[in-house]
Amino acid sequence: MTLQSGLLFIFDGLDESRLSLDFTNRKLLSDVTQKSSVSQLLTNLIQGNLLPSALVWITSRPAAANQIPPTCVDRLTEVRGFTDAQKEEYFRRRFSDEELSSRIISHMKTSRSLHIMCSIPVFCWITATVLEHMLTTEQRGELPKTLTDMYSHFLLVQTKRKKNKYHEGHETSPQELTEADREVLLKLGRLAFEHLEKGNIMFYQEDLEQCGLDVTEASVYSGVCTEIFKRECVIFQKPVYCFVHLSIQEFLAAVYMFHCHTNRKTKVLRNLLGQTYWISSVDDFLNRVMYKSLESKNGHLDLFVRFLHGLCLEFNQRLLVGLLGQTEISPGTIQRVIKNLKEMNSDEISPDRSINIFHCLMEMNDLSVHQEIQEFLKSENRSEKELSEIQCSALAFMLQMSEEVLDELDLQKYNTSEQGRQRLIPAVRNCRKAGLTQCRLSETHCEVVASALKSNPSHLTELNMSGNDDLQDSGWKLLCAGLESPNCRLETLRLWNCGLSNISCDYLAAALKPAPLTLSHQTLPPSGGSLSSI
Repeated sequence: MTLQSGLLFIFDGLDESRLSLDFTNRKLLSDVTQKSSVSQLLTNLIQGNLLPSALVWITSRPAAANQIPPTCVDRLTEVRGFTDAQKEEYFRRRFSDEELSSRIISHMKTSRSLHIMCSIPVFCWITATVLEHMLTTEQRGELPKTLTDMYSHFLLVQTKRKKNKYHEGHETSPQELTEADREVLLKLGRLAFEHLEKGNIMFYQEDLEQCGLDVTEASVYSGVCTEIFKRECVIFQKPVYCFVHLSIQEFLAAVYMFHCHTNRKTKVLRNLLGQTYWISSVDDFLNRVMYKSLESKNGHLDLFVRFLHGLCLEFNQRLLVGLLGQTEISPGTIQRVIKNLKEMNSDEISPDRSINIFHCLMEMNDLSVHQEIQEFLKSENRSEKELSEIQCSALAFMLQMSEEVLDELDLQKYNTSEQGRQRLIPAVRNCRKAGLTQCRLSETHCEVVASALKSNPSHLTELNMSGNDDLQDSGWKLLCAGLESPNCRLETLRLWNCGLSNISCDYLAAALKPAPLTLSHQTLPPSGGSLSSI
């Protein structure tokens, strides 16, 4: 037997790198002896210009992986978190006290947000830490039901454990923060926010110093309170720092930003919202930040914005008054925030981003949309019920998260606006047949469909995209990247009246040639013959 050898490059943790990957303006490199920057070398390796026979394996969080063009990805492996059964198993194994684990599991199931988030192992650990403390002490008040409430308690539990001072009581903890704790946490919040904007999750000495953190101070804090911030060593023993999880960085970034709004730190707010921004009401502030987050292609501000909305509620304000400062937000302001979320226009924005509007409502403890969709799903006359855009986002999320695969999703059967139908598109990830006819699909919508075709497992076997004659070549190219995925199980593709160009036909012909499927189409351009023969 002859053994074949090859070259494999493994780049572990692209999301921890500060390399700028520019696949549009990159310098073409094909000579291995030519000197170049690491960024240029990496982009040319990924695109196959340099060492074309070599294999490249990259690990990364999704946000950073989105830097790589879909056409350069041959195989995508998603590492998923806990199933519902594994969530329960985690808590039962974590605690020897069966009654305690049962109470924690029961509480987790009462909150949709907490139950979904517990698919992330680190969130199970945070939940266990907070609920164990609250259920085994004389803690007063309700147990946390939202992400913001949970993370607020977690921050205080860990800070007080650092000095062994965390006293029980839902309302006593805010005043317990010492001035030293307050200063360090706000500096960490600044570090978290500034680097969240840049997409950095690893920090060096110079990063800490720019945020006013003394290296010794950070080392002491990370050494004692390793559940929030930790110090590591990498190559050449150069110290590097990070938060124990990205969600903790996002939470502290939100705390710092809310502190800046409360204390009218205009310069910081303008760095996020633009130089024309001036300190305004909480509802206007949150509205502007929400739109800012919706502009993000990879959703890097999604959880940050959810925490921001949660922080404006009274019980979280009370818990973290030592960090946020004294502020009174009237019930009328809260209602305006909720109204803004429900009426938010997200034209030309990915429907995946729009779902975060629904998550923000949940953080505001407004369950009305969730309850309306639950009633809609139970209704026998769904076609008579008119759905708003925010209801469509909620429905898309709930269908996507359902344990049952939907047999058919036909967007034309839903009584809603064109924008509402577009917000339903993420649900294609959890259905067998998808009807996306006459929906004015754009490139962003094709990204969602392509991800459904690439997902593991992919459930789509039939896809009808007829009547989308405005879709550009760039959108068809993205769709074809999904068709070429080894996970794609599509059997039938309908493309009537799609106005396919010569270029789009070439994309489709190349994508379908290796594994032909049932294809129905009409009015192909002259060079569409290659597609006709498939």
